[in-house]
Amino acid sequence: MRIAIDITPLKKERVLWHRVRGSGFYIENLKKALEEYFPENKYIFFTRGELLPKDLDLVHYSYFEPFFLTLPLLKKFPAVVTIHDLIPLVFSEHFPAGIKGRLKWEIQKFSLRNVSAIITDSQSSKNDIMRFTGIDESKINVVYLAPGKEFRKLEAGSWKLEAGKKYQLPDKFALYVGDATWNKNLPKLIEAMELVKIPLVMVGKALVQTDFDKTNPWNQDLTKVQEIRLGFIPTDDLVKVYNLATVFVMPSIYEGFGLPILEAMACGCPVVTAKTSSLPEICEKAAIMVDPYDVNDIVRGIREVLNNRLVHYTLQKEGLMQAKKFTWEKTARETVAVYKKVL
Repeated sequence: MRIAIDITPLKKERVLWHRVRGSGFYIENLKKALEEYFPENKYIFFTRGELLPKDLDLVHYSYFEPFFLTLPLLKKFPAVVTIHDLIPLVFSEHFPAGIKGRLKWEIQKFSLRNVSAIITDSQSSKNDIMRFTGIDESKINVVYLAPGKEFRKLEAGSWKLEAGKKYQLPDKFALYVGDATWNKNLPKLIEAMELVKIPLVMVGKALVQTDFDKTNPWNQDLTKVQEIRLGFIPTDDLVKVYNLATVFVMPSIYEGFGLPILEAMACGCPVVTAKTSSLPEICEKAAIMVDPYDVNDIVRGIREVLNNRLVHYTLQKEGLMQAKKFTWEKTARETVAVYKKVL
C-alpha cells in the first residue's frame, strides 16, 4: 500500500511539550512503528499545504481538532482520520469556542462525513464521536495508544541519587504528569494533597508558565501544599521520576486515553485515578479508582497506597502487567488493519 500520513504537528507545533507529549507523540511513535513492523508499505509523510502524489492508496490525517480546520473538504483518496477525543465538545462550557470555533466545528463535522474510517483512542471516545457527529459505529475503530519503550522499571543504581538531587525530590512524594486544563481536575488534587500531607511533584509545561499563579482560575492558596513544579523535563529524566515516585495521582474528570497512567505503570509506580471516561477501560484492575468529584475519596485512594505495603506491591505488579498489554507494535498492526479495511 502507498499511504500518505499527515505529520503537520511534528513540523509546525511551536511548543516542544505538545510535540513529544501530545499529538506529536502519537504521530512520531506511529511513524516509527509502521516503518519498523510494516516496511512492505510505502509511507509518504507530508505537512498541510503540500501537494500529494497522484498514485496513493489512502491518506491518514493523523490528528483532529474540532475548532480548527484540520481536514480538507474534498478528498481525492480514501481517508482515515485519528480523533483522540472530543473533550472540548463534551464540556463546551469549560472550552468556549466562540463564533469562529463553532463555525469551524460545523465544517469539520461535515468533512468527517466523507472519510472512509475514523481511528480513536478508546471506547469512551468512540461513544463521544458517535454522539456529536452521528457517524455510524462501524466506521469508528478503537486503536489503543501505548507508552514508549523507554518507560520501564529501572534497576537500582546511582541514577536515584543523581535524579533526586537534580530535581530536589523528597524521599516520598506523589506525582502528577500532564496539562493544567479544566478536565485534569487539579483543584481537587491540590485539596486532597493538603489532607494527605506529602509533597506533590508536578510535571508539565503549563504548570510553570510565569502567569500560572496569577491566572489560576481555582483561586486556591497553593502555599498550603508542599509542591515541586518541574515543568517540561526530558523523557529520560521523566522515566526516573516515575520510578522514584511513591504514587502517581491523576484524578481527571475526563480523558480520551490517559497515557501518563500507562507510563507510570510501566515504570512500576502505583496509580490512583478516576473512575470516569476511558480510565477504567485502560486501567482495568491495575489502579485504585476514585470519584474525581469527592476529595475525601481521592485522599482515601492515595492513603491506601501510602499506608498499606501489600496494596503498594500489588498495584506495582498489576500495573507492570497491565502496561505490557499496550505496545506500539500492536497500535501499528491495528492501524494497518484499518487501512486494509477501507481499501
